[in-house]
Amino acid sequence: MTTAPTTAPAQGTTEIQDAGHVDVLIVGAGVSGIGAAHHLRDKFPDRTFVILDAQDNRGGTWWTHQYPGVRSDSDLFTYGYRFKPWRGPSIAAGGAILDYLDEVIKDDGLEAYIRYQHRVTSASWSTEDRRWTVGVTRGDTGEQLRFTASFLWMCQGYYNHAKPYRPQWEGLDRFQGVLVHPQRWPEDLDLAGKRVVVIGSGATAATLIPAIAAEAEHVTMLQRSPSYFFAPPTTHELAVMLEPVGLPDEWTHEIMRRQYTTQYHWLARTSLDAPDEIHAFLMEAIRPLLPEGFDIDKHFTPHYRPWQQRIAIVPDGDLFAALREGKASIVTDTIETFTEHGITVSSGEEIPADIVVTATGFNLSVFGDVAFTVDGEEVDFTERVTWRGVMISGVPNMAYTFGYFRHSWTLRVDLVCDLVERLLSHMQDMGTTMVVPTLRPQDKDMRIRPWSDPENFNAGYVMRSQDILFKQGDREPWIHMLEHDEELEVLPKADLDDGSLVYR
Repeated sequence: MTTAPTTAPAQGTTEIQDAGHVDVLIVGAGVSGIGAAHHLRDKFPDRTFVILDAQDNRGGTWWTHQYPGVRSDSDLFTYGYRFKPWRGPSIAAGGAILDYLDEVIKDDGLEAYIRYQHRVTSASWSTEDRRWTVGVTRGDTGEQLRFTASFLWMCQGYYNHAKPYRPQWEGLDRFQGVLVHPQRWPEDLDLAGKRVVVIGSGATAATLIPAIAAEAEHVTMLQRSPSYFFAPPTTHELAVMLEPVGLPDEWTHEIMRRQYTTQYHWLARTSLDAPDEIHAFLMEAIRPLLPEGFDIDKHFTPHYRPWQQRIAIVPDGDLFAALREGKASIVTDTIETFTEHGITVSSGEEIPADIVVTATGFNLSVFGDVAFTVDGEEVDFTERVTWRGVMISGVPNMAYTFGYFRHSWTLRVDLVCDLVERLLSHMQDMGTTMVVPTLRPQDKDMRIRPWSDPENFNAGYVMRSQDILFKQGDREPWIHMLEHDEELEVLPKADLDDGSLVYR
């Protein structure tokens, strides 16, 4: 068995160099961090800031994932920022999204503020000094740096970019082919004439399979259980109608954002209120796209209700086209063992494979696995609760950005930025330098709930990481994972003086 190569971390000295002080330190130069920087510059042009990112370029997930066909599984009119019109098709390739982020960086002059290959390893708060001390390791030189900041904004995303999730299967060491994870796609991988098995049935598998089906001899999607799929057009019919009208980009962007958010709100609500209706809708939408006689019950009927996990988007039904053309097939079964030349599943069938792609998901990471301390005491996030999905109880002057599971991630980025801006302005008006989310007397008996309620969202990567994540309560402001239509009302009106935030 051979695997894609990985790069060993650079070795450096242990001497710590002082890298200076900023008002706000942003961790992550992906969609969340770039959005935060834009809002910060727009609202507080006199405040100093820096953006640190462990990778060697911008983009976060769009830089990590460079496998064939990588694309958005949300529309770009809502995945794009509200302040920056999206001008392309509704569903876009990863490269187009990076180009869009480059435009934002250029427009705002952010390049000078971004430090690549700067991995944050520790963050220590001092109440006496009213500042964070942030330890950083440079990936290119191995140098150890020390930044200080008055406010810390964690925008690093929610999964581990360096260590993807890969189950340990029986017989894996016997496999003589190539084993690849989409997070570590080798540039020189030759697919021509190869038999490829893609393990998984989520967005990555749905994206990758049609992209490689034409080159490979055959691609098999091996899934333990089915996912929901939806096949919208790459370009929304409303966008097609608006194009010849010649509207300003800002108008088209706003019209399409409203169109998509209305659709998302209906889908999310109906999935809860009438899941059978949505199930029937999704099944009937894909039925005519499948080969005649295809076993839709076995291969495309999930064991959970719609939107309890993400719905995989298949623009223009390209995955189903690969199935109809015989370039791809689906096996729904569990893996018994790897063999020298393929995979044997529980039914006894052996699926031949020259290349196996483990599109098995990722591992969640709590704030980038940074070691946090507050006044010398280690922060155990499993004992903390969220404040509106933006701050953490007992952790001063720290906000984090986390997007939506059911809607576009960036819809929440803008809302979180608004709330953080309002909080910073409130502190400035009050003349305070420290804010700490703190349970009030009426919250002491609050029922503590897991990070994600399985009845609400139960994707595998979430369920297997519950034990390392912070918690939520049973009442505002100690809850999160509200739907976008709810947060449109709740977050802009969030009371910053209800006693849940203590200012000093």
